[in-house]
Amino acid sequence: MDLSYTPEEEEFRARLREWLAKVLPGLPPKPSPDDWPGRRAYDLGWQRMLYDAGYAGLHWPADAGGRGATPTQHLIFLEETENAGAPYVGANFVGLLHAGPTIAAEGSAGQRARWLPPVLRGEEVWCQGFSEPDAGSDLAALRTRARRDGDDYVVNGSKIWTSHAEVADWCELLVRTDAKAPKHRGISWLAMPMDAPGITVRPLRTLAGSTEFAEVFLDDVRVPVADRVGEENDGWRVTMVTLSFERGTAFVGEVVACRRVLGELAREARKNGRWDDAVLRRRLGRLNAEFRALWRLTQWNVSESERSGGVPGIGGSVFKLRYSRARQDLYDAAADVLGPEALDLDSRWTLDRLSSLSYTIAAGTSQIQRNIVAERILGLPKGR
Repeated sequence: MDLSYTPEEEEFRARLREWLAKVLPGLPPKPSPDDWPGRRAYDLGWQRMLYDAGYAGLHWPADAGGRGATPTQHLIFLEETENAGAPYVGANFVGLLHAGPTIAAEGSAGQRARWLPPVLRGEEVWCQGFSEPDAGSDLAALRTRARRDGDDYVVNGSKIWTSHAEVADWCELLVRTDAKAPKHRGISWLAMPMDAPGITVRPLRTLAGSTEFAEVFLDDVRVPVADRVGEENDGWRVTMVTLSFERGTAFVGEVVACRRVLGELAREARKNGRWDDAVLRRRLGRLNAEFRALWRLTQWNVSESERSGGVPGIGGSVFKLRYSRARQDLYDAAADVLGPEALDLDSRWTLDRLSSLSYTIAAGTSQIQRNIVAERILGLPKGR
């Protein structure tokens, strides 16, 4: 693992810092968390600025509309934008961080030309239609069916926890195309237009009061066969590519954010007198070591992906498993530092703490990640 940066990478970092310092002060105010049309417009506007400046899709292949930069340069981009307080991907999360990279890796030339440039230009938003009400943590137990009818699939079923469905143009959708095949072998990965007849979106309100998730009901929705990514019934393999991006690189910027939050907590503890508590100091010190280690693990995963063609490996499950726990520990510590302020429902600390509870479920539960680590990394036998 090479943890050093080349002169070219340091030059890239310096140019990026200069650009961020110039453009960030001129950004408009962020819209209200409940204003999803406003949030979509804000996030797409920022994405367009990145595109115009040459920073959109840095590590995507050039023929997919990206710059073909190294994963290390992408890591520098995430680190610098987070440290500068630049907007996060927001509503562009699915398209930029896993649907887009999946299409870049698995899609046909026509699919890449159709779907990737609009994502990079900030013109289209994607949502994720994977989870289902009755499947639990077993994604392969999905029941949404797609019946072939000429040049279309006719889709019936429902999805839950569909990220950003209410403002999305497209959905990365998993469907069962062969009910008789073993459950991992009868699945296909489709790109579904969200304006197709037969789609009903019902927003779900989270514990924090937000509605970034939704239930999606599909009644005789027609999706062109041409919009299938990969071969029919090969969707589980394509899904593993999607999840490798979601677990391996999608949370990278958030590690930087957690390190920044930890610094804020240490400063607040010094101000309000909590720093005198030796137990709290040790707790914050352990968290500092934890996030430094996670950053090194991220660099290791990036080094591995550079050697494997840009697709993250199963090491992403190790990262995701530990990061989701560390994030919860961070906001538990924040409650100790802040005291009663941590109970203020209008405080960003409270909202972030509530949000942190979802990380042991999002992108695959911790139980599933432990199985992956045990079976695919440690070589342990499968549980019965």
